[in-house]
Amino acid sequence: MKPAFYALRPGGWRDYVTLLHVPYTLWHLSYVPLGACLVAVASWSRFGLTLAAFALALGVAAHALDELRGRPLGTEIPKGVLVALAAGSLAGACAIGIAVAFDFSLWLLAYVAAGAFLVLAYNLELAGGLVHSDFWFGLGWGAFPVLTAAFAQTGTTQPEALLAAAAAFLLSLAQRRLSSQVRHVRRGVVRVTGEAELVDGTREPIDAAALIGAPEWALRALTAATVALGTALVVARL
Repeated sequence: MKPAFYALRPGGWRDYVTLLHVPYTLWHLSYVPLGACLVAVASWSRFGLTLAAFALALGVAAHALDELRGRPLGTEIPKGVLVALAAGSLAGACAIGIAVAFDFSLWLLAYVAAGAFLVLAYNLELAGGLVHSDFWFGLGWGAFPVLTAAFAQTGTTQPEALLAAAAAFLLSLAQRRLSSQVRHVRRGVVRVTGEAELVDGTREPIDAAALIGAPEWALRALTAATVALGTALVVARL
């Protein structure tokens, strides 16, 4: 069984596509327009730079660090390449954030520092995995992009941004809970046997496909819905 529904056959360029976790990366990048477009977009260039920074930090650096810890995706990417991808992408994201901070508001430096901390602490499971939890995933991968994108437009944290961040936090918690079950079956279970007896006496077999079918369908639907919402907000502001 593949380690993820979007994983390609191992080897070569396919490993790098798999590493990006494309559906989930698009999901979390959609939180950037959720934050930026709920307020009056003051700068499309800052919006684009914010999106680029999160694409580097969450889409590349975080996933490269995650793959370094036990190869959950089973890629054949050399360790040195993963380290270089993580370091280069995170440095690039921080550089973008610092440049925008000096051009717009130095308070953005606090967001840059927080973002770098979250990527390193969560994916490297620092401090015994203290930050590697459902709460921190919802905060770092959900609420944080919304709040950062909104602040990069207004220089303030407005009530609508806080509400949108809460929505992203809860969506990310749902993603984490659903994907945890799917990952457990796909990556940690060798064989599933059993059956369910219904009230009418019939029996249904229970296998790996039955265990991951519903949560994985929900994950795909939520991914499409969140990306569609983010896109709709951008179109509405154009």
